[in-house]
Amino acid sequence: MIKEKLQNNSFILYLSVILLLLFRLLLIADIPLLDKTEARYAEIARIMWETKQWIVPQIDYGVPFMAKPPMSTWLSALSYFVFGINEFAARFPSYLLNVLILIVTGKIVKKTGASFYLPGFILLTMPEFLIHTGVVSTDTAFAFCTSMVMIAFWKTMNSPEKTYWNYLFSVFMGLGLLAKGPLVLMLTLPPIFLWCILDLNRFKEVFSKFSILVGILIMAIIAVPWYYLAEQKAPGFLDYFIVGEHYKRFVESGWKGDLYGKPKTQPIGMIWAFMLAFGFPWIQIVAYKLWKNRKTIMKNSWVSFLVMWLFWTPIFFSLSKNILHTYMLPITVPIMFLMVYWWDDFKSKKTLFRVAAFFPIVVFIFYFAVFATGKIDYKMNSDKYILEKLKAKTNNEEIPIYYWKEKNYSGQFYTNGKAQLIKEASQFDSVFKTNKKIILITLKKSESEIPKAYKDQLELTEENYKTAIYISK
Repeated sequence: MIKEKLQNNSFILYLSVILLLLFRLLLIADIPLLDKTEARYAEIARIMWETKQWIVPQIDYGVPFMAKPPMSTWLSALSYFVFGINEFAARFPSYLLNVLILIVTGKIVKKTGASFYLPGFILLTMPEFLIHTGVVSTDTAFAFCTSMVMIAFWKTMNSPEKTYWNYLFSVFMGLGLLAKGPLVLMLTLPPIFLWCILDLNRFKEVFSKFSILVGILIMAIIAVPWYYLAEQKAPGFLDYFIVGEHYKRFVESGWKGDLYGKPKTQPIGMIWAFMLAFGFPWIQIVAYKLWKNRKTIMKNSWVSFLVMWLFWTPIFFSLSKNILHTYMLPITVPIMFLMVYWWDDFKSKKTLFRVAAFFPIVVFIFYFAVFATGKIDYKMNSDKYILEKLKAKTNNEEIPIYYWKEKNYSGQFYTNGKAQLIKEASQFDSVFKTNKKIILITLKKSESEIPKAYKDQLELTEENYKTAIYISK
């Protein structure tokens, strides 16, 4: 009976999706928050939850975070109310949004005769999508919104009359403005426009099937109030966010205006390498099928729509040097849809299953070979473990915690924001005079900058590959 089921492709898809979702759920609860990005956004949400300041996110108490809109922060902060302050709560909204995408796309392809679980299998075996099914960042919420905008557009255009998808298009566009800002307009409207150019009659359908003025009003009602209130509470927000984050970040290599980190300078066109690496193996297969069918793909409205959706994003980011691999997350869905479209062309499904399983199996082996044996503590890019060991050694004694030169966001999160900062050596005198005992945490790259007179008063207690913890003698 079991052997017969394992020979059934539908059962393999179902089993694979369920196991991958359960495994990913385990990871979001078990792996500590990682520096810098993930721990940073989790800490921003924790401060929002603690201070109840819902308009302007704060990267530290009283320090506004103007680099991104608050949608993902709101979701994590609300999750803290339900699950408490922990890794699982911070990550669960990201996990849930990707599960919703699997459900929506599963229902769409099921109507074409394909398995409901096929989109889930393809997406969850794609590195970028699997990684972001449970990562604290703005990218998952943004990719969810852009995907739903494009799906809503297609659904509206292929309905005989006006449908609720027409209004959902505007709803998700407005939510996209709250997820990552005007970038949602830049990544959705151009491919839609280019697709309409292929058949000019589509422009007429847009005006007949979309309630454009009502849609703009819906989008404005959702997004504009927050932008207005954010500028009122943090003057200069609009200039920094719109001009800095949406123009200078992409056109100025090594942009020096970034208030929250260093720009990620990459070679021009690096987005294509990211796409090939983090879209494996499906983007390679899709590229092959597109090339093989290059003479006919623009004649098929669905395929041409997906091609515009897929390739516009890497084209848009091609000239930018300040990019991350996460920028390809919004195109994982069109890659999946194209793969579903050609799924029946592949006779040997077993080969597809084996190749697709490569990345999840690597992650699975790594987790059980390293995490489960407890050997990861030293190499983990997080302060969680060393802080937990420190608590055990000090019997949970309330000792002031200071960071030297710069804080780790994971340290801020796992100390509930109690960690303070020593920026200059001159501050040590007052710190030692004020406190009978202190804990000093330092990045190893800055350890040598601690004056010897003060370091002699400290004893190394815990460390990992990048961080050392000292406690005063």
